[in-house]
Amino acid sequence: MKKTILMILITFFIGIQKNLAQEKLTENQKLETLCKVWGFLKYYHPFVAKGSYNWDNQLIEKIKESEKIDSKKQFNKLLSSWIERFGKVEICKACEEQNDKKYFLKNFDLSWTDDEKVFSKDVIEKLNFIEENRNQGENYYVKQEPITKQLKVTNEKDYLEKFPTKEFRLLELFRYWNLVEYFFPYKYQTDENWNDVLKEMIPKFIFTKNETEYQIAILELVTKTDDSHARYYSSEFETFFGKNFLPTRVKFAEDKLVITEVFNNKINLNYNLQVGDVITKINGKTISEVIEFYKKYVPASNNTIKIRNIKNFNYFFRTKSDSINLQIIRNNETLDTKVPSINNKDIVSQKKTEDTPKWKIIDDDIGIVNMGILEKLDVEKMYSQLKNTKAIIFDIRNYPKGTVHNIMKQIMDEKKQFCDFILPDFTYLGKYYYESKENFIIGNENNSNYYKGKVAILVNESTQSHAEFSTMALQVFPNSKVIGSQTAGADGNVSKFNIAGNLTAFTGLAVFYPDGRETQRIGIVPDIEVKPTIKGIKEGKDEVLERALEYIKTGK
Repeated sequence: MKKTILMILITFFIGIQKNLAQEKLTENQKLETLCKVWGFLKYYHPFVAKGSYNWDNQLIEKIKESEKIDSKKQFNKLLSSWIERFGKVEICKACEEQNDKKYFLKNFDLSWTDDEKVFSKDVIEKLNFIEENRNQGENYYVKQEPITKQLKVTNEKDYLEKFPTKEFRLLELFRYWNLVEYFFPYKYQTDENWNDVLKEMIPKFIFTKNETEYQIAILELVTKTDDSHARYYSSEFETFFGKNFLPTRVKFAEDKLVITEVFNNKINLNYNLQVGDVITKINGKTISEVIEFYKKYVPASNNTIKIRNIKNFNYFFRTKSDSINLQIIRNNETLDTKVPSINNKDIVSQKKTEDTPKWKIIDDDIGIVNMGILEKLDVEKMYSQLKNTKAIIFDIRNYPKGTVHNIMKQIMDEKKQFCDFILPDFTYLGKYYYESKENFIIGNENNSNYYKGKVAILVNESTQSHAEFSTMALQVFPNSKVIGSQTAGADGNVSKFNIAGNLTAFTGLAVFYPDGRETQRIGIVPDIEVKPTIKGIKEGKDEVLERALEYIKTGK
């Protein structure tokens, strides 16, 4: 009998302890929840969204208050009283009205508001009611640009204090996380689930020890968007990565890092380096090891562009030292050399020896157009000179100047849709809808002067954003081929705003082919893939152009 009573008591107390454990929330859970609730109320609550409160201070207060409690019951009491403080939300009749928008919902997920592991029934009901009767019309913190229809962040205060307190560091994290949550159209494509990003980054923002670590944590956060439009820069990066580098230009060819140019310098340092040298190790690390280190600090849509950005930011050779140890291969011989590193100010600027023509004719009957310098006013004259050629090569290994609509009016004899856009719905933030197809029709009907020849479109890793958009438009020409290598995979307008007082950005509008195919992260897939070779670099060849000429002449 005594044993039975004892077992009952033990089971009873174990049950109590288990329930108590289940009712407790971790610090990370509380902060994750505060981030989501704060962002949700900021954009959805009719009174909060109108800017009636100092919303940053509200968050700081709640972070401090939540530290003093650890039970689910107390935490929900805090949330419930917080929400009630803003007054009664009226029924939103406009929210019930149906519209004819075709929605894109891969990004939209407010299921966290129903999480019974965190929220009480009372708080769940409050959050759901606010969603159903959400803010309509003006929002104090975000606006929709009238022409582009993309996000414009407004009325956000910059806090410029060096290494701010934990609460203000979390504020910057929560701001950025929620902007991505509600306004980044490609959130669904990130390698890491955006909710998991929040879980991971909270401790990093809390436990940074100084301004440099804090800025690096922000850079890591921005990188997790997996977006080639994403950017962030702080002067603290020089402290972390170094400000000296090797005065060279490099390119990847045959999966090897190859020197393509060695710059002169103002301090007359001698570099035993040559065009065509293959670099195999940098300060004892393989090129793969260097890439792996920088991956989490370099935003990019795909691995090709991540390597491009590592190269463009001189990260391969970035150092705090005044020299760099290299292992190179030259003429099949492996050489070890120590070379001096220098600051950017000591590099002699490279002057162009001749002006690049906007277009030209080669081989008597092939036109080449440099889309990076062709202006809208040039298009008619350009076409008048090239319309009778055998082929026109549009080189988009650059950033075009908005000429593609004008070009397609000249060369097409029909109109075609070339893409789909999705736009953020500012009446239901987090949802996106398809723009009218009529806005993305290109070409010209009944054009007797249309182009009769072939069209080749040259692309590579430099083809990004409007360059990819222009390529998609040119692709609808019936006799066209895309030639080159993977593009940047970041198509659509850019949304810019500040975090921690520094400019950042991500893609603001999403672009698809009319059949639904995605371009983000994938880029434009070439019909004929061409990548540079070591031999071609040594000989100064443009192998992509050469392949285009071969296609024009042979049809293959």
